[in-house]
Amino acid sequence: MNTLLNVIWLVFAGFWLAVGYVLAGILCCVLIVTIPFGIASFRIAGYVLWPFGRTVVDRPDAGAWSTIGNVIWLLVAGFWLAIGHVLTAIPLFISIIGIPMGIANLKLVPVSLMPLGKEIVTTDRWMAAYGR
Repeated sequence: MNTLLNVIWLVFAGFWLAVGYVLAGILCCVLIVTIPFGIASFRIAGYVLWPFGRTVVDRPDAGAWSTIGNVIWLLVAGFWLAIGHVLTAIPLFISIIGIPMGIANLKLVPVSLMPLGKEIVTTDRWMAAYGR
C-alpha cells in the first residue's frame, strides 16, 4: 500500500515539492556559509519524493547549533516551504483518494519548519527503536 500511495503522491504533489526543496538546497549551497541548510534541504527533498513508510525522528546528538540553525532556517526558507505544503494539502483533501496525501503533506510541515537535528527513518526502524 505504501508503494501505491508513494506513486500517487509523486505524481500529484511530491515532484513539485521536491523541486522546491532542491532549489532551496542549491541556493543554500551556493552561499558557502549555509551549506548545512542545503544538505538538510536535499535530505528533505528525498523524503518529500517518497514519504509513505518513512518518518522523521529527533536526533539525540543534536545540540544548540541545530536549534540556532533552525531559527535561521525558519526565518529564511522554512516558513515559505511550510506554506507550500499547506497550499498543496488543500486541493488534495478535496478528493477521497487525496486525503492520505493531504495528511502526509501536513505531516511534512514540522520538518520543513525545523529540519536540523532530525533524521528520516523507515517506520519499521522507528518502531523497533521505540519498542513498538
